[in-house]
Amino acid sequence: MLVDLQNTTTATLVKEMDRLREVGGVVALGRVLTLIVSTDADRAESVIQAANAASREHPCRVIVYAAGDPNAVTTLDAQIRVGGDAGASDVVVLYGHGANATESESLVSALLLPDAPIVVWWTHQIPEEPAASPLGRIAHRRIMDTSVGHDVVGSLRMLRKGYSAGDTDLAWTRLTGWRIQLAAIFDDVDASTVRSVTVEGAVDSASTILLAAWLTYRFQVPVTMARTPGQGIRSVRFVRAEGDIVLARPAGQAVASLYQQNRPVQRISLPRRSAQDCLTEELRRMGPDDIFGEVLQRGLPRTDLKVVAPSER
Repeated sequence: MLVDLQNTTTATLVKEMDRLREVGGVVALGRVLTLIVSTDADRAESVIQAANAASREHPCRVIVYAAGDPNAVTTLDAQIRVGGDAGASDVVVLYGHGANATESESLVSALLLPDAPIVVWWTHQIPEEPAASPLGRIAHRRIMDTSVGHDVVGSLRMLRKGYSAGDTDLAWTRLTGWRIQLAAIFDDVDASTVRSVTVEGAVDSASTILLAAWLTYRFQVPVTMARTPGQGIRSVRFVRAEGDIVLARPAGQAVASLYQQNRPVQRISLPRRSAQDCLTEELRRMGPDDIFGEVLQRGLPRTDLKVVAPSER
């Protein structure tokens, strides 16, 4: 069910949602969190699809704030989505224009679920200091995506400068499969034998940079990023006197190969992750991601970024 409200207020929205619940019972109360999404009108539908899919594991109220034209007349349009149009959530889409085109706590406060954690997801523009932003101040978790901008190094550095416990980055979440498989290699291999590491992939990718930063932080050895065409990470090579170890995933493939000295090649499922997959993972965690914080604060400054940062050449 879709209910459109033109030139409305949040008080009217709340009354309409109460009415829907009383009349049809279509707005369930068994929500575990409130997910606020700060986006723009062009991204709104794809964001709602990802949030709806994630809500099947994490029933929630989704508040999508789609910023419009800041130079237009100040208005607030809205849409309520419930039932089959909202997954396992209820969805409120706010279209702000004029003065309402800037995110504001007052626009969403009346819509928050009582006594439930709040997660904010910025899909395009990252605040300089997320925890101090109007929406970030009320959130338990704050999700960014440094891969969406044109200057990923600048975005990562800005996120590092303004970092607070509870911040995370979907560019980091996309690495979960890689980190699990790479860590598993050293269940029976001595990590101290690694002399250097090479990460091969799209070096203007935030995920490639964060993987290099994680490996720099973990192994305390030189980590080189090697440029390849296309998107994503292609391979990680650990250089050792006893023989190199390589985990490689061909472009466009979902299966990687693990090469180790005197061992048969091992095939490993390592598909690229969707926004839905990453969002679902992040909604499982209400506490801070301490490893991400350490990588951002300690690993990134020690990572060689010359190959991706023109200003440092």
